[in-house]
Amino acid sequence: MKKIYLIGIGMGNIETLTEQGRKAVEASELLIGAERMVNAFLGYRGAVCHAVSPEKIMDAILAHPECGTIAVVFSGDVGFFSGAKKLSQAIGERKRNGGAASGGQTAGEGGNEAGPWDEYETEYIPGISSLQYFCAKLKLPWEDVKVVSLHGREGNIPGTVRNNRKVFILTGGDYPVQRVCRILAENNLKDAVVHVGERLSYRDERIASGTAEQMAGEAFDSLAVMLVINDRIIERSAVTHGFSDELFLRGQVPMTKSEIRSVSLSKLRLRPGDVVYDIGAGTGSVSVEIALQACEGTVYAVEFQKEALELIRANAERFGAWNLRVVEGKAPEALKDLPAPDRAFIGGSKGNLAEIMELLVSKNPGIRVVVNAITLETVAEAISQFQRLGFEDIEIVQVFAAHGKAAGNYHMMQGQNPVFIISGERNGKTG
Repeated sequence: MKKIYLIGIGMGNIETLTEQGRKAVEASELLIGAERMVNAFLGYRGAVCHAVSPEKIMDAILAHPECGTIAVVFSGDVGFFSGAKKLSQAIGERKRNGGAASGGQTAGEGGNEAGPWDEYETEYIPGISSLQYFCAKLKLPWEDVKVVSLHGREGNIPGTVRNNRKVFILTGGDYPVQRVCRILAENNLKDAVVHVGERLSYRDERIASGTAEQMAGEAFDSLAVMLVINDRIIERSAVTHGFSDELFLRGQVPMTKSEIRSVSLSKLRLRPGDVVYDIGAGTGSVSVEIALQACEGTVYAVEFQKEALELIRANAERFGAWNLRVVEGKAPEALKDLPAPDRAFIGGSKGNLAEIMELLVSKNPGIRVVVNAITLETVAEAISQFQRLGFEDIEIVQVFAAHGKAAGNYHMMQGQNPVFIISGERNGKTG
């Protein structure tokens, strides 16, 4: 049986390689990895191949059938945002398919004959991750750190930082350090403390610290990580929705009442990182509760009345809903420049329901929408638009709520207007 060692070699400086990893490399006949990783092993006596993608690595292995022991090296730790995962999956798939690259069959009926990959077994050898190394340099424990990778992906960094005291960020691609700091500064997190580690473990290693606002104006190496510390994290005494109406500032602006708000939010099926529109936001009671539930997402409260806009801002401040954005204007025009939504709540459409829903679907063909309606005419129109635009699992709920009111030594129930809650979701297909 041939052996493939998948080795985490630490930051890149050979001094951070574990003794187990060093022995595995020395015992190997073929060394494969990114050029920066492979070049760390000066004096290596076996064959060397520069490869990064799973396909290229596997091609290199098959091109050296004479090698019985192979070392594939990865930066950091093989279990921490490492290419080792995809390589293991690819090798496993090849074994299941008898050596075919993507599910195709090899010689023999059904493709069940043994393939070349059945000769190989893999073994993980852990290394020191950038998280471990950087936190050790900062003399900070890391068991309570929230980890985010921006390598080839996007994330709601402000939402994550607002809800976690310590956030470790692997920067890269479209998100270098300075851009991440600018995003934080622009989202009410300019005072968050940012530690940046550049070229960790190398001789020119640099660690810089400052506020997000200060660091946004500096230049950093592309090989960098961040640790953001936010002492203004959002702490909740309650985790459920349906806050008492008395907790909100109301003025003379209509507000979705607690019981209706609670059912409406449950129909939205919110997820932590969702981008949500609240159209016709009124006092912002729904916007605020969405923001607290989708704590790593962003909520856009769309409203045009001046008094309502002021109340939304005041209620957002009151509840610490820092991921709530107030958008002044009427829908659908006010929605056109906003990021694509995952969810939308429509509490008021001012007669533009058809146009609003068309725009929502154009921005995200897989959107989920909840509409609140009081009049039968609005209910009929909402159902018609859900059907016309291809929504599925359309649900209609009518909610009656009544509150007890003291009358001398007795209590009587005082009813509110019944509200229809219409919800549905598209399957993501266009057309």
